Amino acid sequence: MTFAETFLNSYIKRALGYKELADKTFAQLSDADFHYQPNEASNSIAVTMQHLAGNMLSRFTNFLTEDGEKEWRKRDEEFEDQQWSKDALLKRWNEGWDCYLNAVKQLTADDLLKTITIRSEGLTVIDALNRQLAHYPYHVGQIVYVGRMIKNNEWQSLSIPKGQSQQFNDQMQHKHS
Repeated sequence: MTFAETFLNSYIKRALGYKELADKTFAQLSDADFHYQPNEASNSIAVTMQHLAGNMLSRFTNFLTEDGEKEWRKRDEEFEDQQWSKDALLKRWNEGWDCYLNAVKQLTADDLLKTITIRSEGLTVIDALNRQLAHYPYHVGQIVYVGRMIKNNEWQSLSIPKGQSQQFNDQMQHKHS
């Protein structure tokens, strides 16, 4: 496997891991939970989902050939809660992720050093990808944190539950030996 193939496979694996964290959070929430806003200056999970989906659709539609900030994107509206249902939010969320992941899966080794633009700024494809793989987990962390605040003691851990690190390590050692 070439370096480019290894990089792209790793990139997709990491992106899917972040999506999974958000999806596991969504599964624990009611419709109303998506619209909970911790305070006036904070975004609800719904608003964060709207923003991420809008960003993904803008950045990765015609990724190699058009500026990543599309004229049709209404970024400011992404930060206004549209009061969509859980199903509507998940539909939009998945549209964004499908656009993003499909664009990345189509990239070749030769594409990685090409220059694309975002808001007229030239970036290599590698730099643009790294930029997004920093941006999306930043917001996924917000989603998980707000979800955990909402669920409080009913929260189901997304990774290793408190007090179970040694048990998890033992399982991993057994699995990989």
